[in-house]
Amino acid sequence: MRFPKIIFLAFLLVACASIHVNYDYDKTINFENYKTYQYFADMQTGFSELDTNRLLDAIDSKMQTLGYSVSETPDFYIDIKSQTYQDVQGSSVGVGLGGGGGHVGGGVSIGIPVGQSHTNCKMTIDFVDHAKKQLFWQALSDFSFNPTQTPDQKEETFKRLIEKVLSQYPPEL
Repeated sequence: MRFPKIIFLAFLLVACASIHVNYDYDKTINFENYKTYQYFADMQTGFSELDTNRLLDAIDSKMQTLGYSVSETPDFYIDIKSQTYQDVQGSSVGVGLGGGGGHVGGGVSIGIPVGQSHTNCKMTIDFVDHAKKQLFWQALSDFSFNPTQTPDQKEETFKRLIEKVLSQYPPEL
């Protein structure tokens, strides 16, 4: 019974390890002044409408647990931009042919790619002060995203992503 638990924990760690986040924020801001938020109306997330809804649901859920609420007259706005890309395939197998003799040599080598390329996503989440029209917090994330996942798998991916992204919000000053 202990062995399956260890495998599950190892899988969980590997699954979460693929999310990388960097943060930046204005150190002069009093984050306690922000309690309500809204999304920019013309936000272009880079995801399908269904995936955008999954992402926004994950953000709303996490923001609610942090004590924030959606409002028609918000303290700040959230803007999200993303871009998908294929990571570079780094593994290959070399096949070579060479020969030489009498101080003469030559050779041919061919690299054959091994494995599959993966789709990754770079996402920027900006928090913009409504009154000042000024960016005060930003998260840049890079994560593995498979557009062919099932809806439940995508929902779980976005939940894990947002949990990691908002784990440092508000920053401890």
